[in-house]
Amino acid sequence: MDEITIEMFKDKERKNLFATYNHIEMVMVEEDHAVFRLNIQPESKNSYGMVHGGAIYAMADNATGFAAHTDGRNYVTQTSALHFLRNQSEGEIQADARVRHRGRSTALVSVEITGDNHRLLAVAEFTMFCVGSGVTGEQA
Repeated sequence: MDEITIEMFKDKERKNLFATYNHIEMVMVEEDHAVFRLNIQPESKNSYGMVHGGAIYAMADNATGFAAHTDGRNYVTQTSALHFLRNQSEGEIQADARVRHRGRSTALVSVEITGDNHRLLAVAEFTMFCVGSGVTGEQA
């Protein structure tokens, strides 16, 4: 990706106050691929002391959205299925999202959530719906 595109993604991340508030940040983005991380904080945890499922979902949603957006169009989440396998209470978790298929109006993006020592915590698939070009503001 060129520097202009990378700066566009960094600007998009800066404007995402929800992600910032929840300690979710972009690690990298390239064509059809994005990685996000969450540094686990006390406010990231549920009443059992583990990462809240909503925090995991939010990180996955951000990663899949950025991966889909690498084609220059704007997307929103249409559907998703997230399968929780295990959890952790401290450290960092990551969402590694990859576009698996692009259509005219949707993109299918898979994501793996990993924790310490790359241990698989969750897997998901997101269908992202194209809402516009992102460059010209045209509707899909």
